[in-house]
Amino acid sequence: QVQLVESGGGLVQPGGSLRLSCAASGSFFSINTMGWYRQAPGKERELVATITSRGSPNYRDSVKGRFTISRDNARSTIYLQMNSLRPEDTAVYYCNANVNERGGDLIHWGQGTQVTVSA
Repeated sequence: QVQLVESGGGLVQPGGSLRLSCAASGSFFSINTMGWYRQAPGKERELVATITSRGSPNYRDSVKGRFTISRDNARSTIYLQMNSLRPEDTAVYYCNANVNERGGDLIHWGQGTQVTVSA
């Protein structure tokens, strides 16, 4: 059973920074693309950033230049460094991973971590 565990959320003032982490554990062969999604109250879940197994990133337009996704394959972990945070970044952030395991490539989600940007 593959598990994704997120950490690093919290309350921060506008303009501040937070760093999220997501570690994968369990039985698997490898991890393909990993990413961060977020869901604000009353809104649909949206993609924030993804990173391939080779480290190629992709960002939604509204976070480009402010957020940086990175990956440590040896630790099966991804990070999201969030700078210049805005109130509209407030949401529950979810980690996502496409995992190669017995049975094929399967999608897994973390439990989510709350990020609140408020004065």
